[in-house]
Amino acid sequence: MSLRLATFNVENLMSRFESVGFRNQTRQDRVLRLFKIRSEAEYQRLEEARTIALTDDARQQSALAIADADADILCLQEVDNMEALQAFEYGYLFKMVGNGYRQRYLIEGNDKRGIDVAVLMREETLDGQKIECVDVRSHAALTYRDLDLYGPELAPLMPDDRIFKRDCLELDLRIGGRPLTLYVVHFKSMGPGNGGLDGRSATMPVRTAEARAVRRIIEDRFGAGNTANKHFAICGDMNDYQEKLLVEGDRRNGYTFRRVEEERSGIDAFTRDGFVENPMLRRAEDDRWTLFHNMGPDDRHLCQLDYILLSPALSRRNHTRVPEIIRAGQPYRTTFPPGQAVERYPRIGWDRPKASDHCPVVMTLDI
Repeated sequence: MSLRLATFNVENLMSRFESVGFRNQTRQDRVLRLFKIRSEAEYQRLEEARTIALTDDARQQSALAIADADADILCLQEVDNMEALQAFEYGYLFKMVGNGYRQRYLIEGNDKRGIDVAVLMREETLDGQKIECVDVRSHAALTYRDLDLYGPELAPLMPDDRIFKRDCLELDLRIGGRPLTLYVVHFKSMGPGNGGLDGRSATMPVRTAEARAVRRIIEDRFGAGNTANKHFAICGDMNDYQEKLLVEGDRRNGYTFRRVEEERSGIDAFTRDGFVENPMLRRAEDDRWTLFHNMGPDDRHLCQLDYILLSPALSRRNHTRVPEIIRAGQPYRTTFPPGQAVERYPRIGWDRPKASDHCPVVMTLDI
């Protein structure tokens, strides 16, 4: 029997308006800077109008990307709350896909902005096998002290701080009666540089600790020497990469793409000794990216931030399967390597609206 499993950072699926930009210009949308705004009340009114005008197109495009993934189980990141998830599923996904995701799971996590990980599941797989959720567990309350993961590289964080910046959501499933365990994550983002380090390097100890924590949870669950024989997958936006494609050149003269392997990554704790496999490596070296990072002509690259990592047993069973990447929701500013360009969804803009800054990743698995 087969299962379609996907992960997608849907980017700010919110049920509320944010008006902090009036007092903090770094959080102010660029279009509002074009206007003279006299009061916070006026700013809030304009921000609400801007958000509503943009959101319908963006969510239609998010739904199109999810429809193209056609997953039985969809792991999501950046979901505000269950109400937002239900409204999106009913108002966009159900109307577009015609086969709703009636099983929905979300537990409030640790993110200061309130964005959480979530899971949508159909009642049956595409080939008619029943999908059952036996148990759901949050690990948001775990601290560095709990798992003995604190080290000086994590300062100024403290031993009793929570490990996960959002959560590690654990789901025990039965697919046609067969067991599968999912771990859904959204690791610490690459913030601004600090202490002479770039943003990725400065935040890597936090992501490394998150990955080590997920691994510890799995080893404690199944036994440290027994994980290779279990069927589990780790899905989500891990906000780090082990390789990237540097984008060089310009629109007039053309672009070139140069692959660079990183010496260190926050997800090395998963992959360095074969604890899990990244099946994206089965794709061509220039065709593994799920996000376009662009901070100007001297800082542009394509990289994989979104992962479906498979246990050794699940990887062996699916050694001929290759993940798919849905890129039709990317904005037109995304620079595609030769031969990879796709037809975008209707009303996609240069930078926005878009389905997300991330691409959904989906894989068909034999269970």
